[in-house]
Amino acid sequence: MASQLFTMTVQLFFIFTPFFVLSMFLTMTSELDAKEKRTLVYKMILSIEIICLILIFGGSYIFALFSITVDAFKVGAGAILFLSAVDLVKGHEAQSKTIDGNTDISVVPLSIPVTVGPGTIGMLMVLGADFHELSDYLVGVGALTISVLLLGVILLLSPWFHRVLKEKGISVLSRLTGLILSALSAQMVFAGARGLLA
Repeated sequence: MASQLFTMTVQLFFIFTPFFVLSMFLTMTSELDAKEKRTLVYKMILSIEIICLILIFGGSYIFALFSITVDAFKVGAGAILFLSAVDLVKGHEAQSKTIDGNTDISVVPLSIPVTVGPGTIGMLMVLGADFHELSDYLVGVGALTISVLLLGVILLLSPWFHRVLKEKGISVLSRLTGLILSALSAQMVFAGARGLLA
């Protein structure tokens, strides 16, 4: 169970595209002071956790409602995740203006769609559909919580990352994240296609 927890935590962590989220966070909070940034991170962690839990536990019901098979969704979600990965590798980051300090951006756009984008939504729904026993859900929720907390730590350390890595370093890490995501997306598409053809 420990190895499964570790593997799923790593997968979820990279699916959140942490360094892309970091670069967006730095861009969109450049006029906020340290206390405001910390408050924003805490709100983000809470909202991301709640959104992802809804997707994990409600994914199977959504599949049943629209008569979608898990394998078909794996192919579709994998394709979307791959497009996100290509954008990261190419360095196509969304252009965002600095947000006024009086505007709460913790849920929209920082949680959705910056952190929990289409690829992440698809992956979480697929994960939830593959859970059948209580131990599966415990591992999934544990991995999700750990990965969200790790993302929160990175965001809390954003001033340090900005000083050490600069814009170029964060861009390189974002591209590496894209490469890892492309491999995960290919694995999802292959698994879905194999299930459909079986």
